[in-house]
Amino acid sequence: MADDATKSSEEEEQNHKHKHKTKIKDLEFLSCLLQPPSPDLDPKYVALRRYLFYKKAEAGVDRRKDWKCNGKGYVSYRNYIRRPRNWESLNVASGSSTPGQSGRWVSSALPQSILYELDNFSSSRDLRGSSQALSHRSSFSSSIGETGRLFPKVEPAYSFVGMHCVFDNCKASVTVLKFGHMSSDLLAYGASDGSLAVCSVSQPSSVIKQLIGHTKDVTDFDFSSNNQYIASSSMDKTVRVWEISKGSCIRVIYGVSSQLCIRFHPVNNNFLSVGNGNREITVINFSTGRIINKATFDNEVTAMDNDHTGQLIFCGDSQGGIYTVNISSHTGALSRSYRNRSSSKQKSPITTVQYSTFSLLARSAVLLACAQDGTLSFFSIALELNGYLTLRCSLKLSPRVHPIRASFCPLLSLDKGEFIVSGSEDCNVYFYDLTRPKHACVNKLQGHGSPVIGIAWNNGENLLASSDADGTVIVWKRAKAK
Repeated sequence: MADDATKSSEEEEQNHKHKHKTKIKDLEFLSCLLQPPSPDLDPKYVALRRYLFYKKAEAGVDRRKDWKCNGKGYVSYRNYIRRPRNWESLNVASGSSTPGQSGRWVSSALPQSILYELDNFSSSRDLRGSSQALSHRSSFSSSIGETGRLFPKVEPAYSFVGMHCVFDNCKASVTVLKFGHMSSDLLAYGASDGSLAVCSVSQPSSVIKQLIGHTKDVTDFDFSSNNQYIASSSMDKTVRVWEISKGSCIRVIYGVSSQLCIRFHPVNNNFLSVGNGNREITVINFSTGRIINKATFDNEVTAMDNDHTGQLIFCGDSQGGIYTVNISSHTGALSRSYRNRSSSKQKSPITTVQYSTFSLLARSAVLLACAQDGTLSFFSIALELNGYLTLRCSLKLSPRVHPIRASFCPLLSLDKGEFIVSGSEDCNVYFYDLTRPKHACVNKLQGHGSPVIGIAWNNGENLLASSDADGTVIVWKRAKAK
């Protein structure tokens, strides 16, 4: 009887605590609902959005910490939160399992929504073909960087063991390169002679298709979400759509000016957004090739990227301005929201605009912008305010002659600092921590013989590709985490 009374009292106490927590949650809910909405937003749903953002911001950090502690790794968590809505039905193949494909998604006896991160780095340093000739020049030790200062201790997440493979079949400057969506082994690169090459970096590495059609520089390209198509833009005033499996151009869209940047819409892959030299962003129907909407800007649109929801486009222009543009996933309608003006007196073209879903430093979505004058800018994004940008930090490097690109280093976004990788005019690949402007350079990779222009990470983030002005593409292999 005494035991029953004790159990009964414990149950009552637990029920009381549960009711108390429910009241607290209700108070939080009501406090969010009762906040007066901004006059330019719809009051019918803004309060509920505030509540959801409040809970998401609080829970998101805890989930990321839990994920890391469980040993799954940041790459796997990033893929989980980025996966498309119809991920289970996509079934995008990423090639057979090969050494050095970390972060790949694989099927298992568990539901497809439960995904795992592989960590099957190979310790082999067997470099094939021309990589053997270049390996004599490769060096990964701490030394003096582009900023002229000694490197601090190299972060273990960005230590490299050598060259995974090298592509040197291109005779012109390789201006842009990218890995396929959710793929660790599909790589493509475009050159100043108008050629596009699609490659597999699985051992043995090989060029799968050569896409020939553009008559001038390939300025940008993008993979469709299922990696079946590539859409490319060029200085020859055309946009071309390629079917990778056949290696053929299935559509040519003619413009009146140079086409400078291009992206598939992340939610509605039937839309292509293209920035051009006529100071416009045009939205093209992928199925018909027709322009369905356009928006005009102050200068040439030189770089762009989408947010993960598909509601925003972030773009940079030829005078250093950064724009936030709203886009409808249903109609493709465009409307400008904000413009962030360059603080530099000498206006310089933006070469890179890259969006990332989360940064521990900003505790929000973030944007990286790289200008040709060597300025790297890091913005936090207020998604609830239509993508309003706030400059958090910046780094000034030496001015560039070439349109050199940069990229986030997402593996370290859960550690201290905000890490960026960029090419340079001195033929090296540099890693920077934007939070330490006086000693920003933390590592470099040596192996190119001319200015490094393009930079791209694969999906597993164990391979980094870089391209140079002589047409050489090097795929670097990150050291296995101990």
